[in-house]
Amino acid sequence: MKDLIQVIAKALVDHPEDVHVEETEKEHAIVYALSVHPDDIGKVIGKQGRIAKAMRTVVTSAAVKLNKKVIVDIQS
Repeated sequence: MKDLIQVIAKALVDHPEDVHVEETEKEHAIVYALSVHPDDIGKVIGKQGRIAKAMRTVVTSAAVKLNKKVIVDIQS
């Protein structure tokens, strides 16, 4: 999952070297904290959050096998 988020984010941004994903596992959820360069935050979120929503949908669909909730948190 972590690699999937990194590949998607690196394809969207101008500073791919600043893309970092941290994974935190809780009881019934896995939280992925995506941090990007401050100039690229708008590119990852998109207009009205459409790109962020699409990224979350792809990750959630890929996580169905894990039977856990997946949360993607975008940070600058």
